[in-house]
Amino acid sequence: MLNRVLILFAHPALHRSRMNLAMMEAVQDLEGVTFHDLYEIYPDLHIDVATEQELLLKHDIIVWQHPFYWYSAPALLKEWMDVVLEYGFAYGEEGRALHGKKVMSALTTGGPAEAYQAGGYNRFTMRELLAPFDQTAHLCGMEYLEPFILHGVNLLKPAEVETAAASYRQRIQQLVA
Repeated sequence: MLNRVLILFAHPALHRSRMNLAMMEAVQDLEGVTFHDLYEIYPDLHIDVATEQELLLKHDIIVWQHPFYWYSAPALLKEWMDVVLEYGFAYGEEGRALHGKKVMSALTTGGPAEAYQAGGYNRFTMRELLAPFDQTAHLCGMEYLEPFILHGVNLLKPAEVETAAASYRQRIQQLVA
C-alpha cells in the first residue's frame, strides 16, 4: 500500500523563488501526493483548522516545504502549526490523532551549506536549527525524518535548479513508496 503524502507548502513570495517553484512543479503530478499551498489557500491568513486537521488525518506523511526564513518557517506555516496542532488533537492526554505519522522538512536556503556549521556564518548546523521542528513532531507523536535541504539556491544555474528539483521529486517518490 502506498503512503499518502501531504506537502504543506509555504512561500509568501513564490514569484521570487525559481527553486521552490521548480520543486512545486516537480511533485504536483505524483500519485499519492497532495500539494497544499497555504499562501494560495489562505490569502487572508485565516486558517480553517477543521479542514487542515482533516487533511492531516487523511495522510501518512507530512512535508513542511518552505524557504528557511530567519532560521524558521514563514509566518503562515508557523501560524498553521500554532492553530492546527492544538492540544487535544495533536498532543496532550487525548491528543493522539497524529501518532505514528511521519513528517519531513523540505527547505531551501540562500546561504551555502558551509554557512550552516559550527564555526560557520550561522554558527549552528541545520540539524540544530531544525530542533524546534523535530521537537514539534516528537510532541505530536510523529517521527521526524531526515530533512531535504537545498543550500545556496540563489546562486544555482538553471540546469542545477532542474537537477535539484528532480532530486526532490525522487525523495517524495521514496516517501510514497
